[in-house]
Amino acid sequence: MNQIECLGRKINVDDNGYLLDADDWNDDVARALAAQEGVELNAADIDIIRFMRDYYYKYGSFPMLSVVCRNVNKPGDCVNEEFVDPLKAWKIAGLPEPAGEAVSYLQRPV
Repeated sequence: MNQIECLGRKINVDDNGYLLDADDWNDDVARALAAQEGVELNAADIDIIRFMRDYYYKYGSFPMLSVVCRNVNKPGDCVNEEFVDPLKAWKIAGLPEPAGEAVSYLQRPV
């Protein structure tokens, strides 16, 4: 089983680095996942990640990327700008590994 370390604690991830247990997620785990992706998070980035995560668990789907930006008071392309790759933001948010259409959507330009 693959793991990342966060503040001395081992967190289980799948073969592609996606969090296996949603309850393991917190801001520190987000930073550890981000580090695995070569992304350093600041406070504004954490706001974006929290919104994505909350939306996903409230509605069962990923929000349109422009909605993410609008809801954290950022420009419409903030996810691409902040993370380069929205798929990385999905992973950092601790969401389950996406498939099919979700991957295609996350890889398209905003």
